[in-house]
Amino acid sequence: MYDLKLKMWLVDGNRFIVSDGRATLLRKIREYGSMSKAAKEMGMSYRHAWEVLHRISENAGGDIVASTRGGRDGGDTKLTKLGETILREYDNKTESLTSQLENHWRKPSVTVDGIVIKRDKILLIRRGKEPFKGVYALPGGFLEYGEKAEHCATREVQEETGLVTEIVDLVGVYSDPKRDPRGHFVTAVYHLKAVGGRLKAGDDAQSAEWVPLGKLPEFAFDHGMIIKDFLKRKRQE
Repeated sequence: MYDLKLKMWLVDGNRFIVSDGRATLLRKIREYGSMSKAAKEMGMSYRHAWEVLHRISENAGGDIVASTRGGRDGGDTKLTKLGETILREYDNKTESLTSQLENHWRKPSVTVDGIVIKRDKILLIRRGKEPFKGVYALPGGFLEYGEKAEHCATREVQEETGLVTEIVDLVGVYSDPKRDPRGHFVTAVYHLKAVGGRLKAGDDAQSAEWVPLGKLPEFAFDHGMIIKDFLKRKRQE
């Protein structure tokens, strides 16, 4: 029986910050409050441990640890605020990825879609990628880690259509496991209004268009149902 092992790096642009070995050293420093104890626990020399920290600091752009001398215990070494941030970022990202891998990626993916209406027209894109390449859809995309759904809605609409928008309200959440052929996708759909920008297809969109509500085309995914739900709610308001 074979197991899959992953090696992950935390980077800032092209600058390598930490991988598992460096992160373990930072954890040991935080645990013991001592550089010498941390280095000994890692099986490395005191000098080499400091060289590793120096390389991390250079690439991260700041001090990773702070040391004091003297005192009854001969001084101590602690992670700085930057050091804590780097270790937390690495641990959070690796834990999230490892958890998904261990669960065979069986976690719903989260997306956000936007409904933008202008007079009697709706903003649509033609998808530039499979699934449903070339088919009309609402502008939208994946929610990024640490991002609010509302920000994702305005960001994705701008990236795909060039238009700057503001949130009006939440239309609804659609979570049918069969709504997307790629797997289980949960989407939050927002009603937005255009406040600026210029209509221009971008990102994964093949085109961006204002389409008359009276001449709606065939849609990708369940976007036709989502638009129908939205229009029905608006008529009842």
